[in-house]
Amino acid sequence: MKKVFIDGSEGTTGLRIFERFQIRDDIELLKIDSDKRKDPEEIKKFINASDITFLCLPDAAAREAVELCDNPDTVILDTSTAHRTAPGWAYGFPELSADHREAIKTGKRIAVPGCYASGFIGPVFPLVKGGILPADYPVSVFAVSGYSGGGKKLIARYEEEGRDANLDSARMYAWGQAHKHLKEMKAVTGIAREPLFCPMTTNYHSGMIVQIPIYTELLAEKKTPQEIRDYLAEYYKGEKFIKVMPFGADVEAGGEIFSDACAGWDGMEIFVTGNEERVIVASRFDNLGKGASGAAIQCMNIVMGCDEAKGLTL
Repeated sequence: MKKVFIDGSEGTTGLRIFERFQIRDDIELLKIDSDKRKDPEEIKKFINASDITFLCLPDAAAREAVELCDNPDTVILDTSTAHRTAPGWAYGFPELSADHREAIKTGKRIAVPGCYASGFIGPVFPLVKGGILPADYPVSVFAVSGYSGGGKKLIARYEEEGRDANLDSARMYAWGQAHKHLKEMKAVTGIAREPLFCPMTTNYHSGMIVQIPIYTELLAEKKTPQEIRDYLAEYYKGEKFIKVMPFGADVEAGGEIFSDACAGWDGMEIFVTGNEERVIVASRFDNLGKGASGAAIQCMNIVMGCDEAKGLTL
């Protein structure tokens, strides 16, 4: 029985983690009084009393919370952006390599990936590692997410009565190329520059698609879409959370791929389509699943030494 504390349990990610723990019989959830959830001394007491603490906080608050921990045995899982490229922190995407999984298993500080970053890193990391995508390739990313990815404030904007009618259409944002996920996209994959990133949210709650367009003539060695797909399928062979879709799956679906199809599911689908000159590599998943709380719980399961999928939906 592990003692678990969620600092920030009233936020979107924290609430989803809390809900998933209601069916667990192998953890004791430490619950802070609601009127003391921002009291540093009370938070410190709960963090240090826990075996595992989840930080579901803004970046600055997450950094402050880490400083409160003086129990050397407490494992901290941070879902914020604060520590994703910080030295000494394991990056919580175990499928990337045996080293990533081992770092999570043995680490005391684990940074849970961002949702857009997960969708980008999932296909791009193995392509760079395998020498297929050159590190200096000028990468672009086009992505669409449900509005829950924007947190409580954006959810409130979409769900309030008499909301702005503009929210019925696609909401384009982050045009200044300063999105908080860019740093980890570059650092984790090893590409030479931050990608050109074009995200949007639309009028549905959860689920997302991240697309990376590739000119095959700029690859280290020209590859067909089928060859790229087969490489990724072999790379992720045996991984229960990553499903590389059969080549032509988009055609079988009528040429239409819907971004909310994985809502409520905790894995990630990877698609490869296109032709011999231009290829699209894409990932589809739930921004609150493999893109947030599901990924955090998967990391916790690894720390605990139990089935990685325990308490999750696959």
